[in-house]
Amino acid sequence: MHPAARLQFKRVMDEFVQWRAIAEDERPPAPAWWWGPAFELCDIDERLPLHWCGPLRLPQGASYAAAAKVLRDAMAGQTLVPWPYDFSSKVKSTDSDVRDLHVQPSDDSAFPP
Repeated sequence: MHPAARLQFKRVMDEFVQWRAIAEDERPPAPAWWWGPAFELCDIDERLPLHWCGPLRLPQGASYAAAAKVLRDAMAGQTLVPWPYDFSSKVKSTDSDVRDLHVQPSDDSAFPP
C-alpha cells in the first residue's frame, strides 16, 4: 500500500474514533473527506494495525478493505454532509487546517494566449 494512502487513512481513523465516541443521537454526519480513503482502500487485503481493529469493532487480522467498509457503512444513507467547521465543532481534529483550501495564485503560463 502506498505510504500516502496509509497516512490519509490514519488521519481518518483518528477522527473516526473520536466521532464514534459521541453519542449517536448527538453525532454529526460523517464528513465527506472520509469517502476518498474509504474507496481507495476497498480492495486492499493488507492487515490492519491491531490498535484499529477494536475501535472499528473488527476482529484481529482484519484487512484495510474491511476497515474501509466500516467507514463506507458509517456514511451510507447520509443526505447531508457537514462542512469541515460544522463537523469539527463536535470532533476536534488535529489536522483540520490541512483541509482548508486556500486560494492559490493562478499560473496561466501553460496556456498560450
